[in-house]
Amino acid sequence: MTDSLRSIWEGTAVLSGAALLALLLTIRYRPSATDLDGCERTAQLFLIGLAAQCLHFTEEFVTRFYDRFPRLLDLPAWSGQFFVIFNLLWLCVWILSAIGLQRGYRIAFFPIWFFAIASLANGIAHPVLSIVTGGYFPGLITSPIVGLLGVLLLLRLLVLTTAAR
Repeated sequence: MTDSLRSIWEGTAVLSGAALLALLLTIRYRPSATDLDGCERTAQLFLIGLAAQCLHFTEEFVTRFYDRFPRLLDLPAWSGQFFVIFNLLWLCVWILSAIGLQRGYRIAFFPIWFFAIASLANGIAHPVLSIVTGGYFPGLITSPIVGLLGVLLLLRLLVLTTAAR
């Protein structure tokens, strides 16, 4: 495995954990088949979260998160190109899942659970990284907004779903 690939693999490990948790929640909690109004309200909150994530991604890119975060973990920096493509691909997946959520498709819940968990993690991680580094860390300014929206979205998802038996 190349150093660059190892850096990406290890540097995104928390996101892999969030994805696994999202998968478990998608399997465990089923959406209410009759609550299309709830799906619509949740989709609206999710789209607000996506707008905040776009601002967060922009802050991270401009302040070189892709360089500073891997180096903090003693890993080689990621390329700016990788960072942009990675984020834009996820934004595309999330936009499509918002459409699926509005239509009540169960499969759409996996990327939305993932978004909510990752948003909450962002809201915690960036302030902690700033404390650890003793100053501003890329993404700090927008992370509380993203984190709060992650919490609100998690709560909405729990209301919109029921535990499978």
